[in-house]
Amino acid sequence: MGRLGFVAVMGISLRPEHLKRYRDIAWLMAKYGRPGLVKQVGLDEAIQDPGPNGEATATGEALAADLEKLGPTFIKLGQVLSTRYDLLPSEYVDALGRLQDDVEPFSFAEVERIVNAELGLRMSKAFAEFESTPIAAASLGQVHRARLRDGRQVAVKVQRPGIRQVIADDLDALEQIADWVDEHTDFGRKHHLRQFLDEFRKSLLRELDYRREAQNLITLGRNLEEFKRIVVPKPVDDYTTGLVLTMDYISGVKITKLSDVGKLELPGKELADELFRAYLKQILIDGFFHADPHPGNVFLTNDGRIALLDLGMVAFIPPRLQSSLTQLVFAISEGRSDDVMNYSVQISQRTPSFDEAGFTRAVTDLVATQQGATLEQTQVGKLVLAILNVSSRYGLILAPELGMLGKALLNLDQVGSMLDPTFNPNQAIRDSAAAIMQRRMAESMSPGRLFQNVIEVKEFAERLPGRVNRILDALANNEVEIRVKAIDENKLLSGFQKIANRITLGLLMAALIIGAAMLMQVPTTFRIFGYPGLAIIFFVMAAVGALGLMFRILRDDRKG
Repeated sequence: MGRLGFVAVMGISLRPEHLKRYRDIAWLMAKYGRPGLVKQVGLDEAIQDPGPNGEATATGEALAADLEKLGPTFIKLGQVLSTRYDLLPSEYVDALGRLQDDVEPFSFAEVERIVNAELGLRMSKAFAEFESTPIAAASLGQVHRARLRDGRQVAVKVQRPGIRQVIADDLDALEQIADWVDEHTDFGRKHHLRQFLDEFRKSLLRELDYRREAQNLITLGRNLEEFKRIVVPKPVDDYTTGLVLTMDYISGVKITKLSDVGKLELPGKELADELFRAYLKQILIDGFFHADPHPGNVFLTNDGRIALLDLGMVAFIPPRLQSSLTQLVFAISEGRSDDVMNYSVQISQRTPSFDEAGFTRAVTDLVATQQGATLEQTQVGKLVLAILNVSSRYGLILAPELGMLGKALLNLDQVGSMLDPTFNPNQAIRDSAAAIMQRRMAESMSPGRLFQNVIEVKEFAERLPGRVNRILDALANNEVEIRVKAIDENKLLSGFQKIANRITLGLLMAALIIGAAMLMQVPTTFRIFGYPGLAIIFFVMAAVGALGLMFRILRDDRKG
């Protein structure tokens, strides 16, 4: 089948830029482990060059290098894949975690053109000084040092010209191939590549909007105000648009550039501890965290503080998932393998192939290995990512936020060890446990949360009569089924009797509560404490019944 043949069969685009990307993607797939899939899809016809010297060297480092050559979309894709131990072997994921986003800068003439157009005035009017040589250049943009008219030192990030169209074309090609793979291969049906790419597209488009990054800087700076050793640059609103971000210039040095002598002069233990506590607050309390705190994004300022830079990549954790993640992190740090397994299952989606026994054994081995590690070897983030890998192997699909969490914690482990070689992240988590739980309880008691709980109770009360009716109808029509694996007649009949008694008493109490609520609206001269007397009596009867039922359940369950 020729090139036109396979694209016709797949129903994908014939645009020249797409055809080139199909060839690039096919070459990557053939080189890194799935050549059978390439032939099945029909993309083998697009491969013209099998690699250097006629044979590919399919290592993790080679994959990272190849993605760098393919441009910004694939660099960012590699960075996201560095959190997905469920999709790639650990060797590849580790190599992608070191993927460098460092490219040649574009011309200062283009910088000036973009800044003038975005700000609506000439660069010379907006800035007193603007250095022509960038201090950093990445695949999406580059950063220049400048000074505002009021003397404020700023860093100006300017987006690379034409980058949005390049990324849009690349994503279109990737998504069309992913659709076919999802529909026609077991790998696609298992891992849902199109769903993964949809999330990747959303994340990348958010990163391309510098106004959103400016808001991220404001939010993170506000959330970390209590940490005096942590600094987040503030954006300059008037000089920030979708393509230009102006923010405070942070004078300092990357953690990775510190000399051994320089590290000795630092309060490394205090800095590492405060940085870790700041991230625990972001992840487990705020639900909003800087998802890429690799050593290159962490600066040591001239006044001895830690600066967090580059907030293009952030992650959000929903409140319901946040609670389970909190318990999971604490269980990992304390080596409780049973709880690690249970909380992992809670935040996962089970597939038909889920092997609970195998998953339990694997998690127990992982946690036991962690417990035997020395302080220098302890890495919470690495263990989280290992659990993600094990989950995929045994048929669990974990929430994608867990991959971002594991990657962030792994980077924190590395930064912490650079600041203080004896830093123990497990101990830091345990030391922070009480404060975190106290903060979470305080958050749950906020007026907004209480109001939300009141609304949920109201909705429950409104739906209760209908639910009770459905239960009674099911019982009357013999539609209630109870499935058991083994039968002991005496225990089974006794259990049925207890269930029937409890259901009956529960329905009676529900009826009393509903009746009392209705009677509260009926005028009467018989009143107790200023309320309709009969309604109060019904409420008291329901309360007494509930207490009695609770006592009976607790007593019987203890005996059982």
